[in-house]
Amino acid sequence: MGHFQAIIFSVLLLSAWGFTTQIQRPNLVFILADDFGWNDVSFHGSKQIPTPNLDALAFSGLILQNYYVTPLCTPSRSALMTGKHPIHTGMQHDVLYGYSRYGLPLSETTLPDYLRLLGYRNHIVGKWHLGHYRSVYTPLHRGFDSHYGYWTGHQDYYDHTAVEWVRMASESLNAWGYDMRRNNSVDWSAYGKYTTTILTDEARDVITKHDVSSPLFLYIAHLAVHSANPYSPLQAPEETVKMFSNIEDLQRRRYAAMVHELDVSVGKIMKALGDKNMLQNTVIIFSSDNGGPAAGFNQNAASNWPLKGVKNTPWEGGVRAAGLIWSPLIPEDRRGRVMSNLMDISDWLPTLFEAAGGDVATLKGLDGVSHWSSILYDKPSARHHVLHNIDDQLGYAAIRKKNWKLVKGTTYGGSWDGWYGPSGRMNDSCIHSFNSMDDPSPIDKKQLLKSDAGRHISRLGMSMTNNLNQLLGDAEIKCGERPVDAHPCLPLSAPCLFDIDQDPCEYNNLADKLPDIANDLLDLLKWYNSTAVAPLNTQPDPMSNPKYWNYTFTNWADFEETWNFLF
Repeated sequence: MGHFQAIIFSVLLLSAWGFTTQIQRPNLVFILADDFGWNDVSFHGSKQIPTPNLDALAFSGLILQNYYVTPLCTPSRSALMTGKHPIHTGMQHDVLYGYSRYGLPLSETTLPDYLRLLGYRNHIVGKWHLGHYRSVYTPLHRGFDSHYGYWTGHQDYYDHTAVEWVRMASESLNAWGYDMRRNNSVDWSAYGKYTTTILTDEARDVITKHDVSSPLFLYIAHLAVHSANPYSPLQAPEETVKMFSNIEDLQRRRYAAMVHELDVSVGKIMKALGDKNMLQNTVIIFSSDNGGPAAGFNQNAASNWPLKGVKNTPWEGGVRAAGLIWSPLIPEDRRGRVMSNLMDISDWLPTLFEAAGGDVATLKGLDGVSHWSSILYDKPSARHHVLHNIDDQLGYAAIRKKNWKLVKGTTYGGSWDGWYGPSGRMNDSCIHSFNSMDDPSPIDKKQLLKSDAGRHISRLGMSMTNNLNQLLGDAEIKCGERPVDAHPCLPLSAPCLFDIDQDPCEYNNLADKLPDIANDLLDLLKWYNSTAVAPLNTQPDPMSNPKYWNYTFTNWADFEETWNFLF
């Protein structure tokens, strides 16, 4: 009997004894932002884009200060769904494209699979990005009861098409197709409607229609704030863009509007939960899937300031995520704090499973560890190191152990290994003018209380900490100017070592000064690499092209036996 079957047997046995009905399991709501920067929330100290709904959750919950994801979408989502590092599922290299003949292995048990055993109703709204070439890889076959959203990695915010281009051995594959689905059926009615709004309305509808006799797991995987197609990368309603007319740079202005719409979405979801009287027994998580693409990377305008690097790089700006957890179940004396524990995105599966009343001892073969006792009672964390990723095809690896981080190799030949300003720009003069204009105004508590999230938190009798400025200071990273005597890091020549507690901006390479620590981390990386499975990435399949399927992205491999007849 496999471990998953053993869990099923145990749950059925407990149910027969009547134990499962005695537990009021919390509702779990996981909000995942796409390509969201560290410096794009005001609870990290940025004043350029106010995020009052997220701030209200952060200041009455726990801000996750040392919380890590992988540098890219698909690897992070695979870790969230399985509780395993991507090197252990074959999902460690690049992202999954619409032409890919692979997906998250069917042998993997997912987070909603485990929650279903505890009686949860599981719904996903938004981006999947873990495989769709056959229908068995799509959400309804991976533990979810419903899915409204899209299967690929991005889309236009209004027409819901995705553009993908790849050069193959003999030709180029230029793919363009529509990608919005209700369960397995294409939803053409979404055309012309803004994606963030559509997904928010769907999430509210799921909440409104939920039968509260069963606990709810709602996974909201937003498109925001990922760039859309190359011809119009940053999109938001024009009336929202006008709200940020003080931002000179047009791309950053549009990005700010996208963040605003995302923050409004969080408030509306909170209101729906409050109106349904579900908030008092709900756990809410907000997370980014990777670092922000700053300075025009991927035609975007995120900010990870003051952290180094961008999305798809091994630096803190690529792997340290904006994150928080909020719940009335957290004891009052624990709320409104910064949690400094090392935490990895793979930890959410065991953490939420334990929060749901599951026995984490039954979860076998995971890389993630549960933080539920740390969240509730400030117990010591079981995590002492975080594997950021190993990608032998790109030639980089990064790992953090306690306060020490080692980076071996990098991406793009090092061309995105810089620091990119508070407003996501590269020019130092922009940085200085931005700082003088924006710092150091405090968070406006009145705006927090007026937000949808703030109002519903207050109705629960929960208060946001009175010392917001102190909490803001604890959550903000300040590195100052790079020391003139800092030892440079040249990761393509030799591994680099940083003391992240003292040097979160990765200014000073200590590898030569502390070779024993560097070698210890190299040995740990070597051990991890010995456990890795080969990446699953495949060559593009020309038959995936949406032009063969009514210009929609679909599960084309399910129809292979008809190809000769059709084409």
